[in-house]
Amino acid sequence: TTQDVQNIITAGREVFATKEDITGLGQRLDVLTNAVDAYAKKADAYYQEMTALLHKVQRMEEWIRRVADKVGINYG
Repeated sequence: TTQDVQNIITAGREVFATKEDITGLGQRLDVLTNAVDAYAKKADAYYQEMTALLHKVQRMEEWIRRVADKVGINYG
């Protein structure tokens, strides 16, 4: 019957992805990929900053030790 055909068509639409569904999925995937790339870039910049900061702190620590030795203060 006509109703049976309509039911089959409706069920088919629910089971199979349409071109619009796939296009929308691609767009959402692009947004997600861009978000992950942006986060990775920020994480890399943060790591580089922390590495530079660690090096600076180590240099200052060495300078403090040398000054402490020259003025006779125990810096341990």
